[in-house]
Amino acid sequence: MKFAAIDIGTNAARLLIGEVRMSTSGLQIQKLGYYRSPLRLGEDVFKKGKIGTSKLKQFIQTLQAFQLLAAAHEVNQLRAVATSAMREASNNKKVAKEILQATGLQIDVISGEEEAKLIFNAFELLHLASQTQFILVDVGGGSTEISVFEDGKRRASQSFELGTLRILNQKVEPQVWDEFKSWILTHAKVNEPHIVFGTGGNINRALKMLPSKRAKISRKDLIELHGKLSALTLNERIEQFQLKADRADVIVPALEIYITALSALGQEHIVVPKIGLADGILLELYLKNTPI
Repeated sequence: MKFAAIDIGTNAARLLIGEVRMSTSGLQIQKLGYYRSPLRLGEDVFKKGKIGTSKLKQFIQTLQAFQLLAAAHEVNQLRAVATSAMREASNNKKVAKEILQATGLQIDVISGEEEAKLIFNAFELLHLASQTQFILVDVGGGSTEISVFEDGKRRASQSFELGTLRILNQKVEPQVWDEFKSWILTHAKVNEPHIVFGTGGNINRALKMLPSKRAKISRKDLIELHGKLSALTLNERIEQFQLKADRADVIVPALEIYITALSALGQEHIVVPKIGLADGILLELYLKNTPI
């Protein structure tokens, strides 16, 4: 069966189409199509507290385009979820109702906890050993989800209102950074080795910008890249690093969050698995539709 996942984030909306299969090594996703639209719901939500008429029109058009793409791929089942920006929009119920009427698509506005759970579900694709100790840091436009896995169990998980567009719109109070670092020190065994996984579009892009071909970035390289980008204007970042306009601004605060997490954990590297929320949604759809 073919499944589709629509991830409606604060900075962008994404469509992932794929087939989930069981192989000799475990579950795998064959990705058939990936599409991204710089919707930026957070621009309205962080400035006005709600999604405006113009942005809603763009929202509906984006989802209609995604539906056509899913139909062209002959998708059997599709799920659309929305995260931080839709959670906070004062008119989110009205927006969801208008989208349902215009497209027939039901949008699930999920909590930060469910978002973290779906992202973690995607880690089944990595086939990690059950006792692997790792930290998962997912940075989005409106929030950052962090989860701690030790001794084969999820020990703790938390969503923070610490996101790239939120930072750019000066909607993050200084104490949120302190709470983020304090939570890490309280819930992770910082003196023990962990694999730190980073998910999100910005860390994937950072990996491509660095010379190493490995799926691992050192904290030193992140700090150096952050320094280079911070010293440039938006147009200079676009020209020198071939960044899209909607990536060139948010990548700097994203790197700040990843660097802060690594520093608090006392870890020197972050691994970029190139999986995320949409992958978790596909796996969930597969498991719900596959007899055990």
